[in-house]
Amino acid sequence: MRIFAKRAYRIGALLVCVVTAQQLAYAADPPSVKLALSFKPAQKDVEYETPKTSEFQKCKVKVERSKAGSGWVVYGPQGQVVRRFIDTNRNNVVDEWRYYQHGLEVYRDIDTNHNNKVDRSRWLNTGGTRQGIDADEDGVIEAWTAISPEEASRVAVHAMVNRNAKALQSVLINKRDLRTLGITAELSSQLEKSVAGADSKMRKMLAGSKAISSKTRWMRFDGSMPGTVPAESGKASKDVTVYENAMAIVETNGEPVLVQIGELILVGDAWKLTQIPAVLDGSSVQVTAGGILMQPSLDALTASGPTTAGLSPESQKLVQQLQELDRNSPAPTAKNLKALATYNKQRADLLVKLIDTSQSDEERDQWTQQMADSIAAAVQTGTDPNGLKRLQSIEADIKKKRPRSGSLPYVTYRRLLAEYSSKIQEATNEDAAKIQEWWLEQLEAFAKKNPKADDTPEVLFQLASSQEFSGNLTDARKWYNRLISQHGNSAGGARAAGALRRIDMKGKPFTLSGSSLKGGTITDRDFRGKVLLVLFWSTWCVPCAEDLPVIRALYKEHRAQGFEILGVNLDTTSAPVGPYIAQNSITWPQIHEEGGLDASKPAQTFGIISLPTMFLVDDKGKVVSTSVTAEDLKKLVPELLEK
Repeated sequence: MRIFAKRAYRIGALLVCVVTAQQLAYAADPPSVKLALSFKPAQKDVEYETPKTSEFQKCKVKVERSKAGSGWVVYGPQGQVVRRFIDTNRNNVVDEWRYYQHGLEVYRDIDTNHNNKVDRSRWLNTGGTRQGIDADEDGVIEAWTAISPEEASRVAVHAMVNRNAKALQSVLINKRDLRTLGITAELSSQLEKSVAGADSKMRKMLAGSKAISSKTRWMRFDGSMPGTVPAESGKASKDVTVYENAMAIVETNGEPVLVQIGELILVGDAWKLTQIPAVLDGSSVQVTAGGILMQPSLDALTASGPTTAGLSPESQKLVQQLQELDRNSPAPTAKNLKALATYNKQRADLLVKLIDTSQSDEERDQWTQQMADSIAAAVQTGTDPNGLKRLQSIEADIKKKRPRSGSLPYVTYRRLLAEYSSKIQEATNEDAAKIQEWWLEQLEAFAKKNPKADDTPEVLFQLASSQEFSGNLTDARKWYNRLISQHGNSAGGARAAGALRRIDMKGKPFTLSGSSLKGGTITDRDFRGKVLLVLFWSTWCVPCAEDLPVIRALYKEHRAQGFEILGVNLDTTSAPVGPYIAQNSITWPQIHEEGGLDASKPAQTFGIISLPTMFLVDDKGKVVSTSVTAEDLKKLVPELLEK
């Protein structure tokens, strides 16, 4: 079997084998470990395992034959697979290059047309879900057949860091996508306009920002749950799945930076952006009602039924003005605070007019709630100095005209959030305790007056967790129990039940079962007879990273004596976890289940409210502490091991 050439030549970023009659390597003459490990992925953003040069003598290269083809497997010093090179069409030339991390394949380069150049790339297992096409074989992906929203935001950020318009274009919506989804001609035109001139728009935006540099690292994706725009809305010929207004959190020189990704649309198995990402310098955040597809449509507001009769010509005109205003909103930077204030005022004025011209309570409530969300967010981010007064005025008007409207508690809660934010922004250190006391009083009054409001579960959870943070466990239990009794079926109710379980765990048997990041299931039974640290963490948690040196040192020092660690990762998705683990030399096992801090099964089971949270369990399987710190561990771990 002829697989490897004895010489390798670099083409772009890829080492490929050029096979000639005089340069053939046979199965009996496998490539050296050094040659096999010299191959690199065509794409740069791949975290994969490469043994140190000093470990090469412990590595092995073996022939492998299977139904999928034949080739070589490279084994690392511990016997783990680190590379596979496969000839899938049995023409004696490698056409798949596979790279591994911790024994799992994380990335694969593919030569589908068998010309010794990579034209397809896949990220797998802990490496991600992406599948990209590099049709011109220049090392840059032009299109994605599959990509998650998290990975799409990451590609967009990397494109900005490298000023690579071609890479950015690969995750932007295009005409073919719009035809596939059956988007209407009017909306297609708006979407095409939104992403047109990607290169110049990106460079102009980056020229005015110092927050993105060659040292910028993508950290995580942040967005509320995606929604479905039904075909009946008249926006597309089929249902369209949309993230309304997503963000990416990046890090530059140790400082977190927000990048507004905006609206994302699912096209087949690939998520696409509908606008050029914007860097949010400072703490200001652009406030919009959503992207183009999530804007209220005339058809959506004129659905069948007497309570949603068609909009008047005046209202239709106002909707168009609102959409145009949002499309031309100012960049959310510290330099544009005055322009943002003007924009927020104009937007609120249009929404007031839409409320006044509404012909049904349902329509009126929709505009009112949208306006409350918009203004509250603007106040919290400091881009609308008059927003609090506006919310107070809206609240007073609803109390007077429609006191039983569902919009009243909705607006009241957002007014409270805005007022609390305003007080905090203006507070001195001496004021902080009084403001917190005021805030808890307001939340308690809201919960009492609005026991069935949509926001009440969140309010009750805030009351309970605030008391727990303060060490007032009696009051915390009271609020957790009220949340369970009034809203037991909500996500907040599940977290409250978990929090009560966690508070009372000391001295009781510890039980946990969850999905391993590497596949399979991890349970508490796997650690019986060991002193166990259960570490709830995430890649975006700064205190978690600060604790790592101490925890790594303890693990190295005491593992042989019976000390084990179980990580429970609470990132929303697993995409960033593998690279983070490799970068930070984390070697203990990890549980990960989708949903993150708010909705994952492990987080809800124990009502986790902050990160890091660490449980310490003795060798009998009983909980010693559910709030241990890294400093505590230095003393407690040796003591438990001695016993």
